[in-house]
Amino acid sequence: MNKTIQLQDLGTKDFKETWDYQETLFKAVLDTKIKNRREGAGLATDNHFLFVEHPHVYTLGKSGHLSNLLLSEAQLAEKGATFYKINRGGDITYHGPGQIVGYPILDLDNFFTDIHKYLRFLEEVIILTLAEYGLDTERSPGETGVWLGVGTPFARKICAMGVRASRWVTMHGFALNVNADLGYFDNIIPCGIKGKAVTTLNNELGIAIVDEKEVKAKILKHFSVLFEATFIV
Repeated sequence: MNKTIQLQDLGTKDFKETWDYQETLFKAVLDTKIKNRREGAGLATDNHFLFVEHPHVYTLGKSGHLSNLLLSEAQLAEKGATFYKINRGGDITYHGPGQIVGYPILDLDNFFTDIHKYLRFLEEVIILTLAEYGLDTERSPGETGVWLGVGTPFARKICAMGVRASRWVTMHGFALNVNADLGYFDNIIPCGIKGKAVTTLNNELGIAIVDEKEVKAKILKHFSVLFEATFIV
């Protein structure tokens, strides 16, 4: 089993370009697995982890409803935002500046073959990361992601998640609101969940800007421990 993960920080990159790049990496891992199965090649499969920040974009998962986007095509253009229907699970979400997006493209045969466990581990990475900032975050029953104030009138989501998997290879991932502009969430029903708010790390801490490089380092630290993995650049 290969438990090394190739890390790339793509900086700011268009959503569609990044999606296409994910698909390329995803297909390469799948092709290796198919070759191993058909030919007994015994080749190691690669694992990847992409950090990225997207320009303003709304994405709708395959189980989502277009009615959860509250903007017309013209209004999207006015706000400098784009929109895509994509092949991950989940409903609608927003990506934009000030948000840390992580896309693990892993062959879970290298780790564990359990999608439920995979999602819980992704959540735990974020929960442990935010605990380092003094935030008590948690899961909300039946709702993937990381939340504050679960079970209260002040429930609010700080990290959204949605993944795709085929032959135990994953893509897509999580979006953690660090310094994001919350106004863009007013244009959707986030994740299709009415009556619940969205928040950011800097808002919860009551400061102007959180060091995103520091947050990324904490995410990688907890990810490597939980997945018993080593990142290589």
